[in-house]
Amino acid sequence: MWTSKNWIGGEWTVPAGESWAVHNPSNVSDIVGTVHLSGPAELRQAGVAAQQAQTSWAAMNLPQRGEQLLKIAALLEQQAAEVARLASLEMGKPVTEMTGEVMRGVHLLRYYAAEGVRTVGSVIPNSQAHTLQYTKRIPLGVVGVITPWNFPVAIPMWKIAPALICGNTVIWKPAEIASLTATRLAEIFAQADLPAGVLNMVIGKGAEIGSLLVEEGPLDGISFTGSTKTGMGVAGAAARRNIKYQVEMGGKNAAVILQDADLDLAIPAVLSGAFRSAGQKCTATSRIIVEQPIYSEVVRALQDAVPRLYLGEATDVQAYLGPVASEPQYQKVLSYVQVARRAEVLAEGSWDHVRPDTGHYLAPLVVTGVEAASPLVQEEIFGPVATLLPAANFDEAVELCNGTVYGLSASIFTRDLQKGLRFLDQADAGMLRVNQETAGVEYQAPFGGVKHSSSHSREQGAAALDFYSQVKTCAVYFG
Repeated sequence: MWTSKNWIGGEWTVPAGESWAVHNPSNVSDIVGTVHLSGPAELRQAGVAAQQAQTSWAAMNLPQRGEQLLKIAALLEQQAAEVARLASLEMGKPVTEMTGEVMRGVHLLRYYAAEGVRTVGSVIPNSQAHTLQYTKRIPLGVVGVITPWNFPVAIPMWKIAPALICGNTVIWKPAEIASLTATRLAEIFAQADLPAGVLNMVIGKGAEIGSLLVEEGPLDGISFTGSTKTGMGVAGAAARRNIKYQVEMGGKNAAVILQDADLDLAIPAVLSGAFRSAGQKCTATSRIIVEQPIYSEVVRALQDAVPRLYLGEATDVQAYLGPVASEPQYQKVLSYVQVARRAEVLAEGSWDHVRPDTGHYLAPLVVTGVEAASPLVQEEIFGPVATLLPAANFDEAVELCNGTVYGLSASIFTRDLQKGLRFLDQADAGMLRVNQETAGVEYQAPFGGVKHSSSHSREQGAAALDFYSQVKTCAVYFG
């Protein structure tokens, strides 16, 4: 049985607030552990600890900070199987996929550790003779990190690792339903002998502890991933305080299949984008836009493939997708499933490997016959439901792709290089792909969206360093 704990100033404490049992979403009769919630006092302690540790952490030379991240990466890799299993039991992602996510966390740590020996500025010509002018990158100070439950390892790593290498200290508020996994990750940071107060983790409700962190925490920056509504609130609060902010929010991502597409490539990619992780990705394929001449062929391909997707328990290594993460998430997605059933159901997954009443299971579903204004087309479902939309031609396909308030990810499947490149120019999304699924991005590449999907900043890759630091321009006259 696992228990959530706070890690503040290098000390472990069990919060004394409200607590509840964590039920395995694959089998709700199984209890995985207990979550204990913090109050304002614990958050304020974390703020003090982060402030006290920041000066000495920033003073540590970059290669030393990089060595700390490498040590954490090695420990996470050694314990990858245990971390992956716990996360799968807590939030329902199939363990094979979760193992890949843990390894992504390892790679993120190593990638940012390498920044410890890379350049941190540049020399710039000066109009005055005998003057050295240059820039250097310095930390923000204390940063807040608020992470969601759907990527309980990768998202914390892609926020915390660049924050630390840049010399910041961190106050981390993980999602409540990923608190056991977060505690396990914090234990690995502690095992690596990270100096006290450099990373502080506080378990609590987003509406209480998360809001307090954003509105009153001693922060110089805040990075948030979650819903658009909450993200806009975070951005507003940060702007009022004049602290740097970065919010990654929702998506309503489209995969466009043109009439010349290789369906042997397109169909598996669309299925993976729509239904891996039970559709609980901000980059998941939620709309499948198909050029009219091959619409019937795509329908037949989906009707053949979707029923064969393996819906299973998260610990079943054969599972293509598992349950959704929690009872509230199940009820939310179920409301969209009920709307979908009033449309035309084209394809539905099978229940061959699970009993519906044992966990938070929802079978993959593909529907059509809905208007462009339908919630199925416009709203983020965050579950295994995809809508098929016909398009008369390429231009209409792009128009449909762009027809939402979101702009995170989009892809197109075509053999026509010209149309592929036009799509990259015309599609309104921050991440665009040709002949690849919408979901995911490599850790060395910038991650983020446009419109209501993002604050227009970017995470991961070198772009993360721009957020977690500020630039000083220095000039020295030596004539």
